[in-house]
Amino acid sequence: MAKSLFAGIWFRIVLVFAMALPMLVLYAISTLGPFLVRDLRFEPGLPGYLVMSAFGIAAILSLWSGAFVDRIGTRRALAVLFFAVALAFALIATVEDYYSLVAAAAICGIAQALANPVTNLLIAQHVSPEKKATVVGFKQSGVQLAALFAGLILPAIATQYGWHAAFGIVVPVAILFGITTPFIAPRKPSETRKAFTVPLPNVLLLRLMAIQFCVGIALSAFVTFLPTFAVRQGMALSVAGSLIAVFGVMGILSRITLTPLGARMKDESLLLIVLIAIAACAIAVTMRANADSHWPLWAGAVGMGLTAVGTNAIAMSMLIRDATFGPIATASGFVSVAFFSGFASGPPLYSEFSNYSGNSQSSWGLLIGVLLCGCLTALGLASARRRKAQTPAPTGAVQRATTAKVQEPVKP
Repeated sequence: MAKSLFAGIWFRIVLVFAMALPMLVLYAISTLGPFLVRDLRFEPGLPGYLVMSAFGIAAILSLWSGAFVDRIGTRRALAVLFFAVALAFALIATVEDYYSLVAAAAICGIAQALANPVTNLLIAQHVSPEKKATVVGFKQSGVQLAALFAGLILPAIATQYGWHAAFGIVVPVAILFGITTPFIAPRKPSETRKAFTVPLPNVLLLRLMAIQFCVGIALSAFVTFLPTFAVRQGMALSVAGSLIAVFGVMGILSRITLTPLGARMKDESLLLIVLIAIAACAIAVTMRANADSHWPLWAGAVGMGLTAVGTNAIAMSMLIRDATFGPIATASGFVSVAFFSGFASGPPLYSEFSNYSGNSQSSWGLLIGVLLCGCLTALGLASARRRKAQTPAPTGAVQRATTAKVQEPVKP
């Protein structure tokens, strides 16, 4: 009994860190960005391209990540994930120029592409149906655990020992989890001999992908540039890093509570609409910050953490619970393609709009517009799912089966 309980706890811990460590590069670049700019002497807007390198690779590889996980099995896929994180952070901790930093960050894209397909497949294989949504929300909260760690711990380490040490501390943790994957994954991988083809997503999945693309743009730009924006409004660097920690705490609460709530709803798409609309309002509040008023920064961090962050966990829960989106590993890969494409696009878009207009207000406005597009797409998804539910497919299937039976020749 005790052994089974320990195995269940360790299973969930590994799921959390499988989500947290690949995404840590985003939050580490966000909170340590001012240190990188100061020591490596590059433009303040260039950290956005570090994020783009990692999530751009993740978006491309996610096209095949579901098939890859199906082919090599969850045990080997988890090992690849954790050791890719270890390699990426080891290289980041040793580089001395911007372009090497870009190349090192890109390696994290391998782990990011594998994270959702392998963890979703593990949940589908090992978790009872009534607990799936809760476990999905729990493991997705690992992403925000990374934000909490990056906001509270990394700036303190960087201040005391330098940013190289702050990145380097992640390496032994990733290696430890890479070594322990055999204790939670099946002994024999569920290998398949299918070719690494890219099947076309269905209409419902395309709509969900579009929603996640919009959310990814807004989230990545918000997280990457919130501390920089806060410093420009007169906030101390150490306090600006705490904004990401607050964002992380709210994100953990969001994913743990909202995912089971969505699972109890007839259609989670309606919850997505509400959350994305509130996220747009949170960015509008953030824009109001100035040197004399910092509370909009905290309100924005809380609002985005409680709303936009939860949408990805809800989307992954929808894939596991509703087979109409397609096979779990493949559908997870497609949603990851969209989400990571948004993450890769968000920071450069924010940076370019700021450079073009000469201020950050237009960039915040861009993010609000993107989220409103996500709202409209979520409304379309809700409408499409409602129409599909009202389609009398089972009756038609019965009629076809009956017709086929009547036309079948009678055997002697």
